[in-house]
Amino acid sequence: MDSPSSLANHFLIAMPSMQDPNFARGVTLVCQHGEDGAMGILINRVSDFTLGDVLGQMRIETRDTALAASAVLLGGPVQPERGFVLHDGGTRWDSSFRVSDGLAITTSRDILVSIAEGEGPRHAVVALGYAGWTAGQLESELQDNAWLTVPADAAVLFETPLERRWQAAARLVGVDLDRLAGYAGRA
Repeated sequence: MDSPSSLANHFLIAMPSMQDPNFARGVTLVCQHGEDGAMGILINRVSDFTLGDVLGQMRIETRDTALAASAVLLGGPVQPERGFVLHDGGTRWDSSFRVSDGLAITTSRDILVSIAEGEGPRHAVVALGYAGWTAGQLESELQDNAWLTVPADAAVLFETPLERRWQAAARLVGVDLDRLAGYAGRA
């Protein structure tokens, strides 16, 4: 269960000083966060796969060539073979978890079948892998100024081009990341 101080349904925006290549200039949507740790999906890293590649591997057909050509994201370094669909439109699929009132994450095949048939959610992002933090790890990284946090925004998630999401997410709280130093300190 998420606590009152949970960062679920928030973006973690990597600060310019972030050295980890998995997260440098990254934006992660936190899907779950509680005393046991946190789980999220990077929303601005493109994988080497298209949705057509993923659907083909799962033996799901689509006639929509634009859909088949759409990018699949690299959701994080943990279990990169596992698929996740971030979407609006509820949790009517077999394995869905509600991130917020308007956002869910689904891991079951049935949502991909619905998307391929043109009957899926209005907005969806498909990602392979996820980002995970053990108990206290994310809190420690926040104390070390590794991340800027902001409530998630559907326009950034579903409408902003991938290459602009890092800056767009930071602008939600009035921060221009290009103006920040590439190191962190304490007063």
